[in-house]
Amino acid sequence: MTVRLVECDRGDVVRIVLSRAAARELREGVRRQWVEAADALHDAGAEDLRGDGAQLEVVSPPEAHDAVLEALHKAAIETASAQIAMLPKNTIRLEGKNAGSMLRLAEAVSYAGRLSKGLVDATMLDEIERAGYVESIDRSSPDAPAPRDTFSGPRDAQAPIAGSWRSVSVHEADRSVIRPVGVRIDSGGLGKGMAADIAAEAMRGLELFSVECSGDLRIGGSDGEERSIEVASPVEGEGPIARILLSEGAIATSGVTRRSWQKTDGESAHHLIDPRTGEPADTGLVQVTAIAPTALEAEVRTKAALLSGPDEAAEWLVHGGLVVTGEGDIHTFGENVKTGVPA
Repeated sequence: MTVRLVECDRGDVVRIVLSRAAARELREGVRRQWVEAADALHDAGAEDLRGDGAQLEVVSPPEAHDAVLEALHKAAIETASAQIAMLPKNTIRLEGKNAGSMLRLAEAVSYAGRLSKGLVDATMLDEIERAGYVESIDRSSPDAPAPRDTFSGPRDAQAPIAGSWRSVSVHEADRSVIRPVGVRIDSGGLGKGMAADIAAEAMRGLELFSVECSGDLRIGGSDGEERSIEVASPVEGEGPIARILLSEGAIATSGVTRRSWQKTDGESAHHLIDPRTGEPADTGLVQVTAIAPTALEAEVRTKAALLSGPDEAAEWLVHGGLVVTGEGDIHTFGENVKTGVPA
């Protein structure tokens, strides 16, 4: 498999594609017709008239869109389409497994944004690093790095704003992944879910299997055996707080305590960024566990629930799960979610 990773200028343009008949007439016409058409479009604000094969297109800034269409109409040139687009700047070709993974990740970015209504935005890597999360941190690990201050320097002018997930797209026809210059993809959470799902797909048909990727769990098997999965406490050193009974599906847990740190000014921070503020989330929840058919969906739902806060978390846990509030209260959703763990 080959995938093109296309980096585009952030400035939008309008691309007006001429009909095949109009393109053919212009190509077969005398040079004077070409010159007259090009001059009229240029005067209307068009920036370029170009083509490849039987297709011709006119490129113009959005503000010149109406004038350019009017110029085409006056010249009796028929159009096939007109749409906002971005111009390619750099193109990288990916081969083999890397190509397939990039295509799937880009699709996951769009899926997460749509499903969560923008709450799970995988293009906020700059905000995560600015908060101080520049390498893996897990407070439960003995190898966790020491607390560090956050970066407070000037922000790159090309850095994405909240909602940039919409600008990452996949064109299936030519296997292209398109993103604007400066938009960086955080593969952390979505990557975990994807990895668990990919492994589960490879083991489909086995009598029993389970996959765990840094907190994202996918289980299944043809024998349908129900298993009991313990949910860890958000408080370091405490035992499990609940168990989930499941024979097939996925479980993901997100929280603000394990991947957290204290800045040198004494203020605490964590890796879960609220796209509405660009800062570490503070919603009244410290941990959420979500159940879903796939690990990717569970990953999206657990983060969306945590970012929504106590009052709206339930709407994201449609397959079941539990939430832990800042006060330590535990609320469960689904008959297969039990608080406490038998001795």
